[in-house]
Amino acid sequence: MNWLRNFVRPKIRAIVRKREVPENLWETCSDCGQMIFHRELEANLRVCTECGFHMRLTPEARLALLFDGGEYHRIELPEVPSDPLRFRDKRRYADRLKDARSKTGENDAIVVAHGKIGGVNTVIAAFNFAFLGGSMGMAVGEGIVAAARLALLQESPFVVIPASGGARMQEGVLSLMQMARTTVAVEEVKEAGLPYIVLLTNPTTGGVTASFAMLGDLAIAEPGAIIGFAGARVIETTIRESLPEEFQRSEYLLQHGMIDMVVPRSELRDTMARVLGLLRNRGPAGDVIPIARTEIAPPRPD
Repeated sequence: MNWLRNFVRPKIRAIVRKREVPENLWETCSDCGQMIFHRELEANLRVCTECGFHMRLTPEARLALLFDGGEYHRIELPEVPSDPLRFRDKRRYADRLKDARSKTGENDAIVVAHGKIGGVNTVIAAFNFAFLGGSMGMAVGEGIVAAARLALLQESPFVVIPASGGARMQEGVLSLMQMARTTVAVEEVKEAGLPYIVLLTNPTTGGVTASFAMLGDLAIAEPGAIIGFAGARVIETTIRESLPEEFQRSEYLLQHGMIDMVVPRSELRDTMARVLGLLRNRGPAGDVIPIARTEIAPPRPD
């Protein structure tokens, strides 16, 4: 009896027991609601296979996607006071920062790295929306400034990839000051004759849009990205009018001349490499073939 209870019955239960399925095997598209197998989604660069919606990428995935061979070097960013105003709303700002750092493994909402894109040395500053909505505080401002200085030092193009809800309210006026600081930093890059390119992703809003995000020599956007200053509901309430369909989407902005290109994620690396090659290699694309001159005899008088 003990043999049946202790050996046979556990074996039978192990065979018929329902297998546990990990919860993270499937993801739901936030746009169409389609359930997508995680491996299929990653293979498709986190673009919904049903509706084409471009889901968010981590900064590491962004950098690996753009840099040649996925190889790049991150730089250490300057330290700033974590909670300069000792701000508290429903929770202490210090606690929010602690949770965000534990969740993302990053110190703040920006990552700066350098490497090659299409063989061209390039500096990239990529936002992390998972860190307090990619909001711009003092640390993000310092990150943009550090990236711009690195681009100047290396004489490299500067690429910024924002994904942000705007300025970080918990840092008050110190956050708003970053709009001016980042604007000055990118202007220094442009004055040095170096390309400054912005890759607008979903979402790019608030003080980020009102500063460095709309100053690029070339503004590229992913399909369906929300790009604007104030939210659509705020605008509708203010002007008391209905907004056009797809208002503030990248395709709408392209039609109205606010951005230059809308590029699917699968084509971003090749597009960026081609653009940087054209901007940095200013010589002719091929050998210049001289045209033989033909002497034309003057007309003989009658």
